[in-house]
Amino acid sequence: MLIWHKELWLIDHGATFYFHHSWSNWEKAAMSPFPYIKDHVLLPQATLVEEINDKMIALLPDEKLREITNLIPTEWLDWEDVEMKAEEIRAVYFQFLVQRRKHANNFVKQIQDARKTLV
Repeated sequence: MLIWHKELWLIDHGATFYFHHSWSNWEKAAMSPFPYIKDHVLLPQATLVEEINDKMIALLPDEKLREITNLIPTEWLDWEDVEMKAEEIRAVYFQFLVQRRKHANNFVKQIQDARKTLV
């Protein structure tokens, strides 16, 4: 959920992978903070971010992330405007998620900082 222009929007979680709209530097995107978190409708309730972060990291080892990315239908990865094959695109999604997990503390800090200005 997101409040944008004073309206509540339910968003598709796939849309939160901003890097897939431009493949120019997905590695940087994997480590970059998520500045729009400051607008998230549930930010005031995000009181256990550190605890949940640790639990989620434990629940998402490489094997689980591989399992998840293997569930992406191949036809969804058959893109006309990209020279990469479906399996190469799938591999980028996997690596993106691995890097996001590896740098999760960046996002925890950003959430905490955003909450300080809001709460």
